[in-house]
This record gives sequence, structure tokens and C-alpha cells, in this order.
Amino acid sequence: MKVYPSGHSLAETAALLPDQPPYRARQVYEWFSRGIASFDAMTNLPQSLRERLSGLYGGQVRSSSIEKELIDEDGSLKLQIRLRDGAAVECVLLEDIEGRKTACLSSQVGCPMGCAFCKTGTLGFLRNLGPDEIIEQFHFLRDRRGFISNVVFMGMGEPLLNLENVRKAIVVLSSPEGIGMSLRKITISTSGIIPGILDIAQNGPKIRLAISLTSADPDLRTRLMPVNKTWPLDELKSALLQFQQATRDRITLEVVLIGNMNASETDAEALAAWITPLKAQVNLIAWNPIQGMPFEQPSPRQMRIFSEILERKGIVTVQRMSRGRGVMGACGQLGDTLQTTNPPSA
Repeated sequence: MKVYPSGHSLAETAALLPDQPPYRARQVYEWFSRGIASFDAMTNLPQSLRERLSGLYGGQVRSSSIEKELIDEDGSLKLQIRLRDGAAVECVLLEDIEGRKTACLSSQVGCPMGCAFCKTGTLGFLRNLGPDEIIEQFHFLRDRRGFISNVVFMGMGEPLLNLENVRKAIVVLSSPEGIGMSLRKITISTSGIIPGILDIAQNGPKIRLAISLTSADPDLRTRLMPVNKTWPLDELKSALLQFQQATRDRITLEVVLIGNMNASETDAEALAAWITPLKAQVNLIAWNPIQGMPFEQPSPRQMRIFSEILERKGIVTVQRMSRGRGVMGACGQLGDTLQTTNPPSA
């Protein structure tokens, strides 16, 4: 599939223009990384070069378009984006109380992981997103909300099953000649794809890693997260220890607490025992309601006691506020406004 301008690295941009001097390639790349809406906006380039670039892409700078825009009362912005083949994904812009803006980006159309508590997992899986389709989500969000300080690959899909294209997108996000975001401001969240974790440990990029863990009980985790059948908890812990040995970085463990399922004191004690000796922060996330799913939210008391048990064990624990819930843009809710991952009929 053709990669549109937003997905090109500086080297790939230069390869498009082998007859041009290096400074021209840098100029073109700077325009691409700004997320321009048209080739005519590239005002410091000769008209002939703008026309040539336009011809390479049929006059389209972006391959996707916004189909729906939803704004929550808490200020969160969710965009439904229609892709070139008619499929759709969603992305979210979250802003914390200190004004930091985080783009939550999707990496796949749908998701193959089938986590029982996640709406996206019910949609099935269609395909991976290209680097341009990933970066275009960032540009659409930035167009509407301005400067974005952080990126998390926590949207639709499993990023480590599309690692090649996610890596390419991170190159664009972090390039000093382009968007220029620090790698430490970029987080990849995975359900526990061990080959991908070890690949990042060995080959980079040096981003932050988050693991969707949810439970340290093997049987319960398998019921909630089928990935545990392929890469069980003991093997996941071994991979995370290797990751930390290679990177010296703290890992974030995301625990979605579901009332009367994984939110008991026993669950907290088991989780604390599993974490040792990992250097990790735990993000506790109350399950966000999804119509038709047979789960319930934990009580505030369950959240508090669970957190206190972990903290007594010396584990840094953060209770995450759910933002974007009013537009079904919170953790686990993406895809609620999509009927299917399949392209519509012609």
C-alpha cells in the first residue's frame, strides 16, 4: 500500500527526490511533518516541485479523513477517521488538569486480541495501519487542539503486532527535523506480546513500555485476556526482566479493575507478589462501562484498598481518572461508535 507524505522519514523523503539537493529534502520533510493540508502550502518550494509532489500522490496530502468528531464534557476529543479503503479507526486527545495533552493513537483496524472487557476486541481484526495512517491521527488531533506533549499507542489494536509500522511512525514523531517529540514522551502499550517486547529491548526505540496486565491469576487472566494462552504470565515476567536489564527503565503495569472479579484484597496481594522484583508503576483503571458486557465497575472502596495494599508493598501506584467516558473514548471503549471494521459496501 502506498505511503502518503505524513508517514515518510527524512531519508525516505530524500529518496523520493534523488535529483534535489539535501536542503530541499529537508524542506519538504519539514512541511510533511507539519501535517499540511495541501501541497500549495509549501510556499518555500518552487511551483514545479510542488506540482511534482502533488502528482506523486494524486493531489492528496493525507490518505484519510475525519468522519465524526465527538467532544466530552471533560474536554476529551474523539475522532472517527475514515481510511482510504473505507475502514475506520478512532483516536483520542486527552488533557490532564495541568494542561498536558496526550494523543491516544490506534495502530490497527480493529484488534485480534479479544480481551473480554474491551469493546475494540469485539470488532475483530481487519488490518494493520501504515505509518502515514498512524501519523495522520496525530495531525488531525493537533489541528484541533494545538501542541501535543505526549503520545500513547493505547488506541485500537495491538501495537507490537504492527511493530514495523509503529516504529516508522515513532521515527517521524521523534525526528529533530520533523515533529521533534522526545522518545520519553512516547508510550507503547501491549497486552504482552513477548517477541515484540524483546525486540524493543534489543533494537529500540527507547520509548516507555506499558503492559496491560489486569490480573496475576493465570486462569483469570486467560479468561479476560486470551493472549495469556500464548504468552503466559511466567514467560511475560521473564521477558520484562530482560527488558529492564537491557533498558534500565521502569515499566508501567496497567490493571483494569472489574468489580467482583479481580478487585479483591487477595487479587491485590497476588499482583504485588507477581510484580516483585520488577521495577514498575501500577496504573489502576476502573473498568469503563460498555453496553452489553457482563461486567461492573469496582467501588471506590475497592479501588482504595487495592491501591493501599500495593503501596504497602512499596509499589508505586496511581489511580487513573477515566477521561473521555462521555464520548466512549476512555480505556477499552474505542470502537463503540463503529459498527464494523469492514469497509462499507460500494
